[in-house]
Amino acid sequence: MSSQTSPFFPTVVIGAGAWGTALAIAIARNGHEVWLWGRDEKHLDEMQATHSNERYLPGLAFPETLRIIPNFEQAITEAKHILISVPSIAFSEILQKIKPLIVDGVPVSWATKGLTPETGRFLFDTAAEVLMESHPLAIISGPSFAAEVAKDLPTAVTVASLDETFAQQLASAMHSSTLRVYTTHDVLGAQIGGTVKNVLAIAAGISDGLGYGANARAALITRGMAEILRLATSLGAKTETMFGLSGIGDLILTCTDDQSRNRQLGLAIGRGLTIEQAMAEVGKTVEGVHAAREVLTRAKQAGIEMPIVEQVYKILFDGHDPRDSVQALLCREQKPENNLLTSKN
Repeated sequence: MSSQTSPFFPTVVIGAGAWGTALAIAIARNGHEVWLWGRDEKHLDEMQATHSNERYLPGLAFPETLRIIPNFEQAITEAKHILISVPSIAFSEILQKIKPLIVDGVPVSWATKGLTPETGRFLFDTAAEVLMESHPLAIISGPSFAAEVAKDLPTAVTVASLDETFAQQLASAMHSSTLRVYTTHDVLGAQIGGTVKNVLAIAAGISDGLGYGANARAALITRGMAEILRLATSLGAKTETMFGLSGIGDLILTCTDDQSRNRQLGLAIGRGLTIEQAMAEVGKTVEGVHAAREVLTRAKQAGIEMPIVEQVYKILFDGHDPRDSVQALLCREQKPENNLLTSKN
């Protein structure tokens, strides 16, 4: 695909944090025209001057085809593809800002993971409602840290869309010798995996922060996967998606590597910090905090048990002692292991 002949470019990336910038770099590195916009005018000026994002990805120069665009209205009205990378709490607001400006037929993708706050709706449903049926939609998900993508280290991700043409276009725009991009129609499964894994990463971090060791972490990941599968099957997602990049792949990455903000938060809580202190120490948006409430609500609506998610919620919002929550999990009724898809864990 050529940026000179394809109607897919310029791609406008909304959100100049680490992940939005990394995706902009990855697409521009393939020779495509990419415009990057963010809320912070001072930050945009800094990136314009240095041709890099020293705040989030220091020392990594932008490709020649990546430029900063400070004018939001111009960016949206001239875009041929919009890629959103903002926290889930800002996702709906960005869609509302885009709606009156976007040209009919322009596709919209996002790398945001989570649920719509208060409603617990999946972001795909929110986007479809706001933008109606005139825009192809896609989700970028999978085990990927921004810094490693920006540094051109080997990575694999998934593009989920109901529009096969758009999915292939987006995958082709991103795909390179170091970034392998798969496609899927299971938008529901991709969203479930990308959302619940953040909550489970907080649990894994808490366990490690308490010093409970590798055995406990492995158990949490395994039983956490059972909770993901249970929610996914109850809502109609495909089981095979949960065993792919946007499911178990993302879960393993986020639970085991300290680059994960959710794991960082859990580690701080396990060390004895309050939730407020832990949030301040991480210093960035931690999606698992918002997701814990919404995922637990969806689980109750579906009539299934997600005990690890429930204990994370109690620690974050009800003031439960992390050690008591671990004990509550260990003291659950003994049962056969091969109950992954039943309503109880």
